[in-house]
Amino acid sequence: MKKLLLAFSLLLFTVTAFSQENTTSNSDEDALFIREIYDAALLKGRAYDWLNYMTNQIGGRLSGSPQAASAVEYTRQMMDTMGMDVTLQPCIVPHWVRGNKEQARVVNSKSMGTVELDVLALGNSVGTSDYGITAPVIEVKSLQEVMDLGKEGVSGKIVFYNRPMDATQVKTFNAYGGAADQRVHGAAVAANYGAIGAIVRSLTLRTDDIPHTGSTVYNQLNEGVEPIPVVAVSTMDADLLSDIIENDKEVDLFFRTNCQMLKPEPSYNVIGEIKGSEFPNEIILIGGHLDSWDVATGAHDDGAGCAHSMDVYQVLKRLNYQPKRTIRVVMFMNEENGLAGAKEYARVSNEKNEYHLTAIESDRGGFSPRGFTMQAKPDVFPIKSKKVIKWLPLLRPYGLELEKGGSGADVSPLKSQGGLLFGLNPDSQRYFDYHHTPIDVWDAVNKRELQLGVAAITSLVYLIDKYGL
Repeated sequence: MKKLLLAFSLLLFTVTAFSQENTTSNSDEDALFIREIYDAALLKGRAYDWLNYMTNQIGGRLSGSPQAASAVEYTRQMMDTMGMDVTLQPCIVPHWVRGNKEQARVVNSKSMGTVELDVLALGNSVGTSDYGITAPVIEVKSLQEVMDLGKEGVSGKIVFYNRPMDATQVKTFNAYGGAADQRVHGAAVAANYGAIGAIVRSLTLRTDDIPHTGSTVYNQLNEGVEPIPVVAVSTMDADLLSDIIENDKEVDLFFRTNCQMLKPEPSYNVIGEIKGSEFPNEIILIGGHLDSWDVATGAHDDGAGCAHSMDVYQVLKRLNYQPKRTIRVVMFMNEENGLAGAKEYARVSNEKNEYHLTAIESDRGGFSPRGFTMQAKPDVFPIKSKKVIKWLPLLRPYGLELEKGGSGADVSPLKSQGGLLFGLNPDSQRYFDYHHTPIDVWDAVNKRELQLGVAAITSLVYLIDKYGL
């Protein structure tokens, strides 16, 4: 009996040792390949060059614009040159135009006289008449405050939303999310109570004279209520305007815009694909959005994400990596003011009964990567995220962590397919300095930080492709 137990113990030890050896060997193999990924991205990456062309040669790429069409063709050509199977997926997008430079000023303040303000019209806003609008301005901190004031306190006035982003939030996207409702819905809520215009504090943690645009929507308008024009004001001028209101009590504000929504235009998502050798029906998507606001060239938002996504495949190809699963690179159109591209992509994908094993979106700028946030259906998340977390020892040497959180506006409609969705999570402390502003340009992006983002995404794609979920 003792001999039998000894023999069994030796067998168990041998099997365990063999299993551990195989695990160690795979870990070593993976670590070496990830090191090669980083070397290739940092030394031979193309993202920064592609971003240079998109921003400096094409420019701002608002949906429906000639620049957006140029970006579609440029990225199609780049992916085609790399040997991907490229298709253009049609979608109909809104076509909003800003028109001439916006004007705004405090009119004949008792304490300061006439004061010019730095403003930008919000995307999708209606314009004023050629003469602009002039009316008393009232300051509020929330949508609820407008509702509480009611028509008696709001009718005939310009509503000034002045709730800052919460500077105590370490995660700046949480601060952004906590203040964005006034930009998105502020004009519609104010219009319901008879306001003739709205002005919104720019969404940034910095105090400066740079206004931030962004999308507004009118879908909260009551029946029969007409939309009102709305502009964003720089944080420095928001503070100044607040001080004037506090001092003078009664203040008139003037602003003029001539923005307008034109008829919708045809556009495209750009899709580049390499079929997997073993599991072609399991799709690994990497994507960003081609469109950007018109006031700059959309370098961080989201030229960086598009360049990241294309360069992932370039790096894998350079390393002669043959994917087991289908790698699909998607340049989405119209994230900024409608999500038409994302909605159409998800609709077609679901119609085809496709399965996205994973979708990775880069739409938080080109700063140093800190890891990934993960999102999935509640019944899927614990199972699939557990597998990914086991890869942390391979990712942590590069400063990458994994946490539960949102993935991205363009890929989140794919959650219903049951895959695991990711958002690249760069250092975000400076992101909202540039977000939706005239200073979101190419030289605001650091080449090394951008290429580190490519390496981070490529490493995750490699592990998912090799081991599945």
